[in-house]
Amino acid sequence: MPAPRGHVLRELVRLGWPVLVSQVAVMLYGVVDTVMAGRYGTTDLAAVGIGASIYITVFITMMGVLLALTPVAAQHFGAGRFAAIGEEVRQCAWLGALLTVGAIVVLRHPEPFLTLTQAPPEVRVRTREYLHAICWGVPALLFFRVFVSFSTAVSQPRVVMALNLLGLTIKLPLTWMLMYGRLGMPPMGAAGCAIATSVCAWVTCVLGWAFCARDPSYRRFRVFDRWSWPHWATVRHLLGIGIPIGATFLVDVTAFTFMTLFIARLGATYSAAHQIAANFAALLFQVPLSIGNAATVLVGQSIGANAMKRARATGIQAVLIGMSVAVAFCLSLTLGRHAVAGLYTQDAAVQSLAATLLGFVAVYHLADALQAVAVNVLRGYKRTVVPMLIYTAALWGVGLGGGYVLGLTDWIQLPWLHESTPLGARGFWAAAIGSLICAGGLVAIYFLRVSAAAIVQVRDRPAIDSP
Repeated sequence: MPAPRGHVLRELVRLGWPVLVSQVAVMLYGVVDTVMAGRYGTTDLAAVGIGASIYITVFITMMGVLLALTPVAAQHFGAGRFAAIGEEVRQCAWLGALLTVGAIVVLRHPEPFLTLTQAPPEVRVRTREYLHAICWGVPALLFFRVFVSFSTAVSQPRVVMALNLLGLTIKLPLTWMLMYGRLGMPPMGAAGCAIATSVCAWVTCVLGWAFCARDPSYRRFRVFDRWSWPHWATVRHLLGIGIPIGATFLVDVTAFTFMTLFIARLGATYSAAHQIAANFAALLFQVPLSIGNAATVLVGQSIGANAMKRARATGIQAVLIGMSVAVAFCLSLTLGRHAVAGLYTQDAAVQSLAATLLGFVAVYHLADALQAVAVNVLRGYKRTVVPMLIYTAALWGVGLGGGYVLGLTDWIQLPWLHESTPLGARGFWAAAIGSLICAGGLVAIYFLRVSAAAIVQVRDRPAIDSP
């Protein structure tokens, strides 16, 4: 039977709010680094910005692959196959080890990325120092993501929230000490930020797995009951789900990165205004992302329990709840965009342009919420390949391609706007809105088809295995 609407809302809130707090805590790592590096010096601030962009691109892609564990473990959890979860966790840990090697190789040899930035030599030196320091934390960062995916799947997100908040409380003073050279430490600048992040990663990773080993709520999964060598069929199954997720994240990150680089051609005022709009859009995005993450778990658990009607109803209700919240945010931002811009800057020109772009962000958030929830619901079904293709075409084709045409060329005339192209930053944001409308609409339609087909298929087999 489909779950009552009130029950789904309660479960989404129960699972979603700790995820939201965790994600905001992780975002604040970057805020701490940016603020402290800005006070330390321009060169180190630039190095932190470039280094963090390279690291985040690599890390988010690898993290996306490890997210495959969440729907797999959630379906086992819904079916009551608790010991099977422990084996999946062990195999995902081997996958994490493999991805760790790849991530370290890329971060230790960042020359292709640095060539694209055309940064001054002194900035490149500091950026390499930052990336070499963050390499020490990569194993902990990725193994902790295995713990996060596992804990989320078995409805234990508060543990992850507590650990991320603990990491943030360590990150702030440690960055201050290492960057500025306090309490007897030499000043390390940008590298100090990365070392602090690495230390926090190891603390949260060790504590997370120690808690898993000792807490009674985790014992039924038998993660530490025995040693498992890599079982390549299981690893390939995880990769089949995870690689499209990682590729989707890569498309998303690079679409925004190149959008920023193109807008930089328009001058410092446009870059600053775009940065404000992008930062606030990322902040708003955490809410539908949290709802979507919770929906992945609830849908996956329903599928594991062979309750396909409940899985479909849960997914639909999650989308409707996400969109309802997004409408409230859209109206609030539309009315308060000038006040929001004023919180970021006192520069009149930047503030005026940022307020205009925040009007675009308000509409952008509606489409962003639809795609964020819908794609996460599909991950509960282990459906990741088609969404990856949709995102590639929409974000790179409609978003970047359309943004370039509208923002930087006069190839298309838009008389109904009473002005001609190029539209500058507004053109890029208009194209970004169009790309997310395409992505969100197509992903939502695909979810409705998949969930309807699952209800029919359950008559012939007990559960869905994989896409």
